[in-house]
Amino acid sequence: MADNQLQVLNALDVAKTQWYHFTAIVIAGMGFFTDAYDLFCISLVTKLLGRIYYHEEGSSKPGSLPPNVAAATNGVAFCGTLAGQLFFGWLGDKLGRKKVYGMTLMIMVVCSVASGLSFGDKPKSVMATLCFFRFWLGFGIGGDYPLSATIMSEYANKKTRGAFISAVFAMQGFGIMAGGIFAIIISSVFDAKFPAPAYAEDALGSTVPQADFVWRIILMFGAIPASMTYYSRSKMPETARYTALVAKDAKQAASDMSRVLQVEIEPEQILEEISTDKSKSFSLFSKQFMKRHGLHLLGTTSTWFLLDIAFYSQNLFQKDIFSAIGWIPPAQTMNAVQEVFKIARAQTLIALCSTVPGYWFTVVFIDVIGRFAIQLMGFFFMTVFMFALAIPYNHWTHKDNRIGFVIMYSLTFFFANFGPNATTFVVPAEIFPARFRSTCHGISAASGKLGAMVGAFGFLYLAQSPDKNKTDAGYPPGIGVRNSLLVLGVINFLGILFTFLVPESKGKSLEEMSGENETNEQNNNGSRAVQMV
Repeated sequence: MADNQLQVLNALDVAKTQWYHFTAIVIAGMGFFTDAYDLFCISLVTKLLGRIYYHEEGSSKPGSLPPNVAAATNGVAFCGTLAGQLFFGWLGDKLGRKKVYGMTLMIMVVCSVASGLSFGDKPKSVMATLCFFRFWLGFGIGGDYPLSATIMSEYANKKTRGAFISAVFAMQGFGIMAGGIFAIIISSVFDAKFPAPAYAEDALGSTVPQADFVWRIILMFGAIPASMTYYSRSKMPETARYTALVAKDAKQAASDMSRVLQVEIEPEQILEEISTDKSKSFSLFSKQFMKRHGLHLLGTTSTWFLLDIAFYSQNLFQKDIFSAIGWIPPAQTMNAVQEVFKIARAQTLIALCSTVPGYWFTVVFIDVIGRFAIQLMGFFFMTVFMFALAIPYNHWTHKDNRIGFVIMYSLTFFFANFGPNATTFVVPAEIFPARFRSTCHGISAASGKLGAMVGAFGFLYLAQSPDKNKTDAGYPPGIGVRNSLLVLGVINFLGILFTFLVPESKGKSLEEMSGENETNEQNNNGSRAVQMV
């Protein structure tokens, strides 16, 4: 690597924490705030959609989405996210982080609004258009994963890089909480303005016509925080690492970072060493790439995949937990808008008590004890708590023991957030070469989303009772909740094993982790190359 490039990148690595760091966290973090709002707000309104569009005359229970429609409504955004992670991750390495960053945001704004403008009034047409726009919403959200992580890692100094990247990811917790709070406000206003009896008293009258506006407003609100950060994103300079190492324009990199860091960096341009270094011209998935980074990519993809299976399986138990502690009473005792309020309140409390604290514990400790230790600890405790829930499962089903079940369940997901849920996002943005960084992060994130689909929908079927008379409506028999918990425990244990493929990047520069300064180290020090980890 050329000396002046080292000067530019070294200036970033050793820079004191400055205002621009916090600006970058807010700009990238607001994207993740919006991502979480948009992905999780659908769970607040699916019960309402069932009441409005799938009401059955004479039924003792409110209408609900059929299993295939519920899976499509909740899962289509995951499919879009997976596609967006792969496509925009690749595009971010081809065109540059900045050029692609604005595209993802505009897709999110347009599709958030369009999600609430589903055409027609028949169930099939409403659900079809809702799913169409939520796929493309997910596509935009998917692009935010690799781009936000890569931009933050390339802007950050090496001392606090982990905290900065995880702070961006931690904005997810606030996005989930904001979705719940906004749904609480909207449902409270509509319930006060348009009062309705409970379903048990008047099945048809419990869902007022104005309830159709509630879900639309909640979904469309996600466009506001995204649109607020578009201008700021458009004014961010391209990262110095992309400009110097991929675009090969060290002069522009020095100019951009001089302005950002407010220090003078010599704009010399000595590019011959990188241009002629054949050892660094290998392509993605080439034999040399696989030799250098193949195990790293296997580590980041497998751990994210395994983590998301467990993390997104939480919907298996939420209905039992909410009813056990009285957060959500039986559906028949509420009208449609009140049910939205109760679900939103439960989601907000979980975010406040478990999700948000876990994320910020990671922010505080990731540069102290390291990524590897946090991820290993997280998977370990998730394994312990899953087996502790599964082995004596019948004990937890007794009413007197359900609070203990809730505590154990909450700790499982606290250690997911203060553990692999954060570190699997951070590490892929640190250990791959600049020209593959966004692509490899996108591949790792897409693997996670594949795991999310298995966790959210595969286990929904798997956890059904083996007795076909006790399964939920529309579902075939499964292996039961206890056996599902045992399987999840094994999955978390596998996460422990695959974590050993992931290198520790605490306190190291991105170029040291990726091996992009090997030649410079050899030439300047006459010593062996920096070891690839």
